[in-house]
Amino acid sequence: MSDSANGIVQPPAETYQPAHSHLQAVLQRGRFAVTAEIGPPRGANVAPIRRKARLLRDWVDAANVTDSQSAVVRLPSWAGCLVAMQEGVEPVMQIQCRDKNRIALQSDLLGAAALGIPNVLLLTGDHPRFGDHPDAKAVFDLDSIQLIWTARTMREQRKLLSGRDLRPAPDWFIGAVENPFAPPLQWRAERLGKKIAAGAQFCQTQFIFDVPTFTKFMEHVRDLGLDKRCFILAGVGPIKSLRALEHMRREVPGMYVPDEVVRRLRGVPDDRVAAEGMQLCSEIITQIKTIPGVAGTHVMAFNWEDAIPEILQRAGLPRQGASEPALRSSK
Repeated sequence: MSDSANGIVQPPAETYQPAHSHLQAVLQRGRFAVTAEIGPPRGANVAPIRRKARLLRDWVDAANVTDSQSAVVRLPSWAGCLVAMQEGVEPVMQIQCRDKNRIALQSDLLGAAALGIPNVLLLTGDHPRFGDHPDAKAVFDLDSIQLIWTARTMREQRKLLSGRDLRPAPDWFIGAVENPFAPPLQWRAERLGKKIAAGAQFCQTQFIFDVPTFTKFMEHVRDLGLDKRCFILAGVGPIKSLRALEHMRREVPGMYVPDEVVRRLRGVPDDRVAAEGMQLCSEIITQIKTIPGVAGTHVMAFNWEDAIPEILQRAGLPRQGASEPALRSSK
């Protein structure tokens, strides 16, 4: 049995540098990492974030706090990150380009560093037409690649885009996203390569329901040597209901759900869809663990975070909080 099947992956050779976070330290040690997602509420209330953080605390190495995902107004990511930290969960602060110009984006990056948020995930963001304010004006002053390059410039050159010096300069573990299933498929690895060249150190992918296509994507990633320069976290998630299935297929930008998955979920009684969705997710995690170059998994269970511990258990991934106390206490 391969090391990856046992949850140990060979760390990328070119990604060693002083770790800014627990997540980075785990990845550099070569242990199969687990991240999850915390969606902030649509109101002025942090209790839902506290509940989700407590639920995930002993199961994940870090948790993304999303930034008004799907162009829907929610509590800001930085606020959710602070609450997650209070509950003992290392956050990954998402920052997207849709709503802010380069001044505000750099300000948010500085704020993350100043408040001790060690990981940032930088993305372009969904267009407002997909959200609850379809008439809102999109900014998109920068795209994700430019924002990643900006963050790297601020950290390593200690300068703003204006050329002004930063004292002190910020530190973050810089992340990106990629969709292995968006056409044209043959260029997805090259697109990831541009983000890595800009400064991405880890990457979380779109939901994976088509493992063969993802396997081909990873073959291309390895052919380009990108797995030696960036940690790839394969995105997965459970489907809770047939309604959720149709939403993901028809309304979530960039989502691909193969026909065989649709048939599998439609082939069970309605009251068994959630259980089948959890089983499918755990099976996919088990499969991606064996793919060379995959450094971890990113579990997305919108409004169903309660399912994550059982999914991870079924996939043979242990509780993380109890396994490496020294790493967590060193932050």
